[in-house]
Amino acid sequence: WSVWKNSIVYQLLVFLQPPPGHSFSLDLDTMGKLPAKHSNVRVVLKCMCLREHLLGNILCFLHHPDNKLSRNPRSYLLCTLCTQSCLDVEKITCWVQLLVRSAWLLLPQSHHYQLTVLPSSQSCRFRLTSTSKMNIFVEMNFAVQ
Repeated sequence: WSVWKNSIVYQLLVFLQPPPGHSFSLDLDTMGKLPAKHSNVRVVLKCMCLREHLLGNILCFLHHPDNKLSRNPRSYLLCTLCTQSCLDVEKITCWVQLLVRSAWLLLPQSHHYQLTVLPSSQSCRFRLTSTSKMNIFVEMNFAVQ
């Protein structure tokens, strides 16, 4: 965070976690090495059969027919946040902006601060303006481990 004139700026790094039964994988370059920048992050299925047998409450997405997966809410989330099998930063940004807007209305602070979503396709940027005209800027950047 930093202070600038009549504003406070918060920059947050948000680590995304894959849903159960999935993992993240970076696309390698033509030499089989990790690229320096702008690699696609693939969402890949991983076998959950052992956990399914032990706990009985999780489907192994890798080994169950697609017709069961289409009714699974996680499938909807992956369709919402991915393009083909890769995470889509623009889709993630839009989705988080909608969530923040909806949640903001339920918070008591919403009566004292006006929330404005600032344009950005690679991060979520918000401005909170108080009744005394003080601005708080929040920028959320997304990453995977």
